[in-house]
Amino acid sequence: MRRREFISLVGATTTVWPLIARAQQRTMPVVGILSPTTLDADANRMNAIRQGLKDAGYVEGENVTIEYRSVENQIDRLPELADDLIRHQVAVIVTFGNGVFAAKAATTTIPIVFETASDPVRLGLVAGLSRPGGNLTGVTSLNTDVGAKLLELLHELVPRATIIGLLVNPNNPNVAEPTTKSLQGAARALGLEVHVLHASADRDFDTVFATLVQLRAGALVIGPDYFFFTRSEQLGALAFRHAIPAICPYREFGTAGGLVSYGTNIPNLFREVGVYTSRILKGEKPADLPVQQAVKLELAINLKTAKALGITVPISLLGRADEVIE
Repeated sequence: MRRREFISLVGATTTVWPLIARAQQRTMPVVGILSPTTLDADANRMNAIRQGLKDAGYVEGENVTIEYRSVENQIDRLPELADDLIRHQVAVIVTFGNGVFAAKAATTTIPIVFETASDPVRLGLVAGLSRPGGNLTGVTSLNTDVGAKLLELLHELVPRATIIGLLVNPNNPNVAEPTTKSLQGAARALGLEVHVLHASADRDFDTVFATLVQLRAGALVIGPDYFFFTRSEQLGALAFRHAIPAICPYREFGTAGGLVSYGTNIPNLFREVGVYTSRILKGEKPADLPVQQAVKLELAINLKTAKALGITVPISLLGRADEVIE
């Protein structure tokens, strides 16, 4: 081969390889994540989603791309970022909390995989659990349905507490309202007085605990909400510092000093979100994928906190616990 021909061949090759690389990038499916919270708060969820994708053969950067969009708790920006993901031609949108409604309003064609604490049929997200219909499917923790159980467990631990605080996020009425209704019904049956308290920002927590003191509340129920989930450790530490017997749906609350937690394993749910996303990437349709429901609720009791609060945990309750923190 002549030298000039060889140089021409090398030049042509170096031109072709970037084109091939760009073509491969373009054909790699893109998963869009629409988050109503923050990147730091989403760390565990994102790890679980990636694990679910990996379990099905999709590894970020190798055969799938993830476009992450977070509104940093500015809920009114969700529609804007949903539209941005659509402009990026994502193959699937993964979302949760208020993000589900923004994604649903933004597209009727791009598949959406959600996680929600409430009944998605009642929320109008799907036609049915077994056959969702449309372009949405996902998983539900049904944590809003355990509001009554949270109160019952707390009453079992602190039966002398007759005034109870209930903490909900007013910015998420689809979770706050059914939780409040469920818990107030249980309170009437138990002869307890419930006061609903609101928090949607970190600065609200000091007011919440000051109000509990003013009310002479004997205990606190923290309702399910992504804002509270991402601050489970902070809330657990605050409850311990203020010597308030409290229950929360999230395990992290108990390990941080909260008295008891009872709810769904959230990382497991988001791993299932990743699995469902991979099934859609492989060609299955959301309409044919039944909404997955949490089948197990986990009970964790912090005995160290109970001792500090002077609470004797009934043996019967210890026997039902999935985890006892000592």
